[in-house]
Amino acid sequence: MDNETPRSEFILKQKIEDMMKYGNPTVMQFDKPYRAFATELKLSMMRLHRLATAVEYKYYKKTTLQELDMELAELRFLIRMAKDKAYFGPKYPPPLAKSKYEYWARLLDEIGRILGGYMKYVQK
Repeated sequence: MDNETPRSEFILKQKIEDMMKYGNPTVMQFDKPYRAFATELKLSMMRLHRLATAVEYKYYKKTTLQELDMELAELRFLIRMAKDKAYFGPKYPPPLAKSKYEYWARLLDEIGRILGGYMKYVQK
């Protein structure tokens, strides 16, 4: 976490923002045939952030947390797809390098652990 970020800030949203700081420049480097796919990845990241903001300010959070969990699963699938050659055919290399995929997947796993803990807390 940055030194300039206040400690009271919603940690889930901060982790999503950190992931977006990595993900947006990464998808901007996708080649031209993958621009529509890159747009879908960016939209998914924005939906994740929008849902985290809703969770931060809502009183009843359970359904929004479930939507956030579903969007996280969708984003995980999209980045797995981006590194898998089978989805793009033998003619094109996958747009996401394995090393970038591994780092991005670790960021998403951390978000998933935070989200899972928060969902357990809200259910009590």
